[in-house]
Amino acid sequence: MKHHPIKQTVLEGQTVVGAMTFEFFSPGMSAILAHTGCRFVFYDMEHTGLGFETLKWLFSTCRGLPIEPMVRVPRGEYTWLARALDLGAHGVMIPMVESAEQARSIVQACRYPPLGRRGAAFGFAQCDYQGGDIGQKIRDYHDRTLVVAQIETERGLAAVEEIAAVDGIDVLWVGHFDLSNFMGIPAQFDNPTFLQAMQHVADVARRHGKAAGFMATDPAWVDRVKAMGYTMLAVGTDVSLLADATRRLVDHAAAPAVKEA
Repeated sequence: MKHHPIKQTVLEGQTVVGAMTFEFFSPGMSAILAHTGCRFVFYDMEHTGLGFETLKWLFSTCRGLPIEPMVRVPRGEYTWLARALDLGAHGVMIPMVESAEQARSIVQACRYPPLGRRGAAFGFAQCDYQGGDIGQKIRDYHDRTLVVAQIETERGLAAVEEIAAVDGIDVLWVGHFDLSNFMGIPAQFDNPTFLQAMQHVADVARRHGKAAGFMATDPAWVDRVKAMGYTMLAVGTDVSLLADATRRLVDHAAAPAVKEA
């Protein structure tokens, strides 16, 4: 199995940048993102129609590229987590984590015995269809699998210290739209209460030796969250990036021609 160092890099607090993909599930997307410098890609299953068959195909397009395939599952349940990992996910993002008990259940689903309760399926997609020593494989998969807990509800925010204390949770990731909604201040991202919550999550992550993660949609968001201590950053969404770039070029092309003097 090829060694991928991104988990260690993330936990060391270094800035690691990748992407989140919601719409363009095409065979070239992994290569396009890798060539831009993205270290990882989260393919989203929570808010899209993405299924496991297509996810398996997308993961296969990452083989041989310097980008690590990850997925946001719809919920933190064994059937979602274990299947995604069996298909080759190097990381899983779980929405709406709200308690230490839930966090422990997530970790159990992502680890093999004696550290967890994940069922064995070796020699298939996650192994790139290769053989090898099973004990070493288990150690390698534990070392590479990044578990990302989303803090995006008022309950998750209240329990963030307990969630961060769970061994095996690697990243606390703020879902800013949902968090603002559940705080009763939808999309008020400049509200002092919201900014305090953002800073609190980053501070908690740092105290517990975890990373803080965020999806930034423009340079202003990047600068803001980096100043707070967020180090695992995704750029996105793919929809908005394409729309913004296309709109700028369309507006330029449709503008009246400038005649030279």
